[in-house]
Amino acid sequence: MDKFLNWFNNENSLDPVLKAAIAHFWFIIIHPFDDGNGRIGRAITDMLLACAEGSGERFYSMSSQILAERKLYYEVLQKVQHSSGDITEWIDWFLHCLKNAMLSTENTTQKILRKAEFWKLHEHTPINERQRLILNKLFDDFEGKLQTSKWAKIVKTSTDTALRDIKDLVEKGILKQTDEGGRNANYELVDFKLE
Repeated sequence: MDKFLNWFNNENSLDPVLKAAIAHFWFIIIHPFDDGNGRIGRAITDMLLACAEGSGERFYSMSSQILAERKLYYEVLQKVQHSSGDITEWIDWFLHCLKNAMLSTENTTQKILRKAEFWKLHEHTPINERQRLILNKLFDDFEGKLQTSKWAKIVKTSTDTALRDIKDLVEKGILKQTDEGGRNANYELVDFKLE
């Protein structure tokens, strides 16, 4: 740990992003604590990446991305730890993970902006609370297909009320029925643009 801390505090010639990758690997390999090494390793990484950017604000989370990719993270750590000492594969994985963290944040930001545009466009459109709940879910975390039965279940109402809510949004040009055939009708958001 003394050697690590000396390097950590005094190494300034290395690219700061590469320093974050190396510091994370080195700390995890040292494994100085019985518990919490991963959490501290991710905190070290996030701190060094913040320093690399020279900004007090970062909008992506490397820590979250490592957790999302943890299976491959452990595989690469294990493989490189027990290799000849060449950590190129680790650095390659780390840089790809960093790229994925940034892309994930960009995707999330685009979804947030799209949702804000929608509500700006419909700020004067009469929308009841059940409709508002489902519309927000469609922008956030909706899984599967939107059907009357699913609507009724989510908002805890009858299928008749759900169908009225859906038809109202179809008439307002907010939802449309999909082209998929089948027993049940499926609905999705209509593409929109702010003018």
